[in-house]
Amino acid sequence: QLQLVESGGGLVQPGGSLTLSCGASGSTFELHAMGWFREAPGKGRQGIACISGSGDSTDYADSVKGRFTISRDTAKNTTFLQMNGLTPEDTGKYYCAARGGRRCTSRHHSYFRDWGQGTQVTVGS
Repeated sequence: QLQLVESGGGLVQPGGSLTLSCGASGSTFELHAMGWFREAPGKGRQGIACISGSGDSTDYADSVKGRFTISRDTAKNTTFLQMNGLTPEDTGKYYCAARGGRRCTSRHHSYFRDWGQGTQVTVGS
């Protein structure tokens, strides 16, 4: 089981960029596909990006494709979410999560086992 801690959230202006980080401990990092999720007020938890355990496969929600990039650094046991071209619709609490397996089978939250506490991202002026 992985323990996950997110960081990097904050307030950013529309059109701006932000990078989220998720530090992992407690298990062999590369055995787990990692995902980023967003939860906005009144909306469910949406899976927006996933990266395989090896890092050679990624999957994105249509709403963030071309703007967000998920990556991982195995040496640092860290997963990143680079977010560019942010809009107010990107506002929400962002969570990282780990699957029990290496593959991004689905971005649905039920496929992910271990969760961080989340970090707030607010896009506005």
